[in-house]
Amino acid sequence: MSELDTPPTGTLTRDKKDVQREKRDAQRAQLRPLMNRRPELYDEDDYSSDEYDRMMELYNGTLASIDEGEIVKSRVLDIRDNMVVLDIGFKSEGTIPLEEFKDHPDLKVGDEVEVLLEHLEDQEGSVVLSKKKADFMRVWERIRLAYENDQPVEGTLVKKIKGGVVVDLMGVDAFLPGSQIALRRVPNIDELLGQKYEFKIIKLNKRRRNIVVSRRVILEQERAGKREKLMKELSKDQVRKGVVKNITDFGAFIDLGGVDGLLHITDMSWGRISHPSELVAIGAELEVKVLDIDWERERISLGLKQLQSYPWKDVAEKYPVGTRVQGKVVSITNYGAFIELEPGIEGLVHISEMSWTRNVRHPSKLVSIGEAIEAVVLKVDPNEEKISLGMKQTEQDPWMVLPLKYPVGTRINGKVRNLTSFGAFVEIEPGIDGLIHISDMSWTKRVQHPSEVVKKGDAVDVVILNIDSDNKRISLGLKQAEEDPWLKIGETYPVGTELTGKVVRLMDKGVVVDIGNDIEGFVPISQLPAQKVITSPADVVYETMNLDMRVLEVDPIHRRIVLTVTNIPEDQPPRPETPSKVIPMEEEQGGLGPV
Repeated sequence: MSELDTPPTGTLTRDKKDVQREKRDAQRAQLRPLMNRRPELYDEDDYSSDEYDRMMELYNGTLASIDEGEIVKSRVLDIRDNMVVLDIGFKSEGTIPLEEFKDHPDLKVGDEVEVLLEHLEDQEGSVVLSKKKADFMRVWERIRLAYENDQPVEGTLVKKIKGGVVVDLMGVDAFLPGSQIALRRVPNIDELLGQKYEFKIIKLNKRRRNIVVSRRVILEQERAGKREKLMKELSKDQVRKGVVKNITDFGAFIDLGGVDGLLHITDMSWGRISHPSELVAIGAELEVKVLDIDWERERISLGLKQLQSYPWKDVAEKYPVGTRVQGKVVSITNYGAFIELEPGIEGLVHISEMSWTRNVRHPSKLVSIGEAIEAVVLKVDPNEEKISLGMKQTEQDPWMVLPLKYPVGTRINGKVRNLTSFGAFVEIEPGIDGLIHISDMSWTKRVQHPSEVVKKGDAVDVVILNIDSDNKRISLGLKQAEEDPWLKIGETYPVGTELTGKVVRLMDKGVVVDIGNDIEGFVPISQLPAQKVITSPADVVYETMNLDMRVLEVDPIHRRIVLTVTNIPEDQPPRPETPSKVIPMEEEQGGLGPV
């Protein structure tokens, strides 16, 4: 500094005195509130200037380390109804609402607590303090350090919200996304509420007070460590203990000590089960066998039934053919019913082995799920794990006694149950039907369809013609239940008898006519009236045409009447628009005999 810049000595002295005076005035102003409260302790005339300066230095020393926004230690001076009075060593006390000390239920005078100094003075000159904000800052600091050091923090799942769960971290709310709750999707988050877990902080924003945590990160780290350990210990065919962690429709997940394995429903029991919950429960400890390991896909297959004896061993000796057994119906299909003889061993009753007499359209007509039935072992195949059973074999085969019960020629009455193109089925007794073939329906008439003679539901008299017990067939005769008219037909229609008839069919060798009383006669082509030689009856007659005829021959043995046309009446029904079909003689059935 140059001489021009150096201030005069007197000026420096005056300025220094002024500064000291201003400093002293400021100190007096700071102590004035104290004087107002305790006047007997303050008397300016009792202190010299040096004593006063020393006292102010001591007082200011207590304030040097206190700044607004800092967490300071305080001492409880008084506890009132709803306020706590605190001393932080400043010129005045501070107060905090009692509700901010919820975590200090045993708070008493003299206790030391940390608070946040928000302001040194408010409008009334009081210190503004906050216990709640101090706690938050301390917690936030712990959260920040945990985040920066990648350390886990403990929290409690509080409530479920959209997209995840709110977690309480030492009194501060954090967000746990649904995807970060566990390694797999949690089916029911409500069951986890109130539980304490460790979390990793994966996102932190103090300004927005935004905290995102993850439990999955910790689980993945734990799983990686346990997986590495299990990879060294675990091997195929090993037997280990595990705890049932989760149950699904297809099986149960077993915790083997950090790594889950799947116990599929088909590997739970040799017997049939409809749901895994029938055998296992969540939290139960099981001893299982390792069936397969795929570390790349992180899949471990486990088995429970493999620890039990194989039920099909010696099954042929246990269930020899012909043995009567009892079991429970466990499944019904279109082709039969499966019967459980014991856990793991099932036999099939085929639909054809359910009844001797009934035509079973579906097994459910005879049996139902859960029903206990008796059956007979028909066949055992241990290699294919198959047992064939029969229900009808528990009863006597009624077909074996039918020949004795209904000898050939027996006349019985039955109900027409069904019609086919070749005959009618008549019920002999419940479940046993016999067939009336179309050729056994009439002695004299050619029957085109059974419906011309009988109808479904009709009660008819029939005669037993034959019983085939092996093939379960009964032949019945409808016409045999009546007297054969051909035995007396020669007396009814002697040779030379004049009669009238109607054309019913055209044959290549003649015409079949209806002469009444369900009797048909035959007119050879040579006996048709014609001016010239004809090659087809259609050249002269047509179906429904009326003819006058005379009997040429009666043959009761071959059941035929040969006629000749004597006249074609003029009054005739109209000729059909479609020409009559001429049928080859070899296709004709019944009533005509050899021509």
